[in-house]
Amino acid sequence: MSSADEAIDFLSAIDDIAMNPVLEKDIRDYVASDVYYPKRYKIRPRVYFIIIKTEASTMQDFKEKKAVRPAEAQGGKTAPVLMTLNEPRFGWYEGSILFKRVQQVPGTSKFQYRDTTFVARLKAASGMDCYNRIVAHLAERVDRRSQFPSAKGKNFKFEYLGRCKE
Repeated sequence: MSSADEAIDFLSAIDDIAMNPVLEKDIRDYVASDVYYPKRYKIRPRVYFIIIKTEASTMQDFKEKKAVRPAEAQGGKTAPVLMTLNEPRFGWYEGSILFKRVQQVPGTSKFQYRDTTFVARLKAASGMDCYNRIVAHLAERVDRRSQFPSAKGKNFKFEYLGRCKE
């Protein structure tokens, strides 16, 4: 569909979808927004439909990913962590990780997860190496049930501080 009206008309023709003013307004707001994430709507238990906003003019273009938005279309924002994570660059790094640490509740025999931030400066060959070294260090020192985030997620950040002697 090329407009919110076309999408609403199409969805209204499907018997299982109960089109109402709230759903219609939500679809119009989604189309008008800058958000490109798919939007999911529940019809009944375990039955959904998804709306995907794209720059593709045909379904074939969409499938072949010909309408991938450039960084300028995203407001100039790129994912610097993802772009530099595996870039080989030996030197000093400062890595920060927010992970779920298992700790015993004082006075009881129960355990709970607590958000814990760990920051370290270390020598590494890349951002990914920095992440792996931090996780290896923590894995030896915290409860084995602790949970570490993905290196690609928002809970791991690193900064290249400069070169060092090998």
